[in-house]
Amino acid sequence: MAMRKVAVIGAGMTKFVRRAQETPKELSWQASHMALESCEMSLQDIEAVCLGTAPDVFDGVHFNGEYLCDGAGGWGKPYMRSYVGGGTGVFVPIQGWYHIASGMFDTCLVVAEEKMSSYYPHAQAGFLTIFDHTTERPLKPNLLWIFALEMNRYMSTYGISKEDIAQVSVLHKRNAAKNPCALLGDEKITLEDVLNSEILAYPVQRLDVSPVSDGAVALVLAAEHIARRYTDKPVWIEGVGWHLDTSYWTNRDLSYPRYVECAARMAYDMAGIKEPRKEIHIVEPYDPFDYKALHHLEGLLLADRGKAPDLYADGTAAIDGNMPICPSGGLLGVGNPIAAAGLMKVAELFWQLRGEAGARQVPGYPKRGLAQAWGDLMQVGTVIILGR
Repeated sequence: MAMRKVAVIGAGMTKFVRRAQETPKELSWQASHMALESCEMSLQDIEAVCLGTAPDVFDGVHFNGEYLCDGAGGWGKPYMRSYVGGGTGVFVPIQGWYHIASGMFDTCLVVAEEKMSSYYPHAQAGFLTIFDHTTERPLKPNLLWIFALEMNRYMSTYGISKEDIAQVSVLHKRNAAKNPCALLGDEKITLEDVLNSEILAYPVQRLDVSPVSDGAVALVLAAEHIARRYTDKPVWIEGVGWHLDTSYWTNRDLSYPRYVECAARMAYDMAGIKEPRKEIHIVEPYDPFDYKALHHLEGLLLADRGKAPDLYADGTAAIDGNMPICPSGGLLGVGNPIAAAGLMKVAELFWQLRGEAGARQVPGYPKRGLAQAWGDLMQVGTVIILGR
């Protein structure tokens, strides 16, 4: 049987902030409720639920998928949790796509949630346990210094300066000032602000890094015949892709994300895209660090190796540029509740392609967009392409 067409017809998102009161389950409910309300559906109209959260330790709840089930609308329904660390937010809508494209279901609610601030003292304590117990864990690898190694390798390989990289943080945080769900939007931030911020592990500085935050995002997916009943503006899932590189980051070329390129090529092939730089009109690369947005744009084949900073320098990346990058504000500006951050990017494409992104709306109603996420042991690439 041929794969069926699948549309996104609704989306909801909580504000990304640190929360003392709401539980992870309540955040999931809020996003799910908003998504269903946005397309005038109820839980009775949903046949299956796909949930994404990163490892349980971030929410501080064992069997987190089971705990979140009813809050995410999964009570009494076929329910699936998937997680690949930071790549989860783009992987979980791929799971939802499969549910419908396969013909098994006509509708699916896709939910991603993370409550990072509930894990004391910091998620870093959880990350200390994920590396190889013999070769890596004795080094006590801190995410900041691992990414400092990678950032330094990227800069030294291609002759990229701190100024080149800092402009990413500036643009994303300025875009986030237009996003009502953002934590760190700042329309007045300057290059000097980023370059003068506290050094955490050279060359990584405080304003190079996305903030710890809590939040949830939900999408409603539907088969074509259902989608057309509920909206005259469906946004179609045109391509999906994923890839896992070796989990040993010490064995990889840190200057180039091969895992992203492999995932992107899979999605481009499915969407029939031959020239991504001409056929992708808006892009939401994963940006937990500012240099990672550049890294990922090159892996997505949207810039030559070492040349992604040019997209920011020449205005291509601006909201009114030829290929707007992270008009949402990205993780650097909106916040980084791990799984929810990736799904936020997919929701942003949905709103942008429908012309519903408010003050951050890209002019001219972009026709096709790409969202990408990255995670697990820094070796997972996940990519999804949406089109009108």
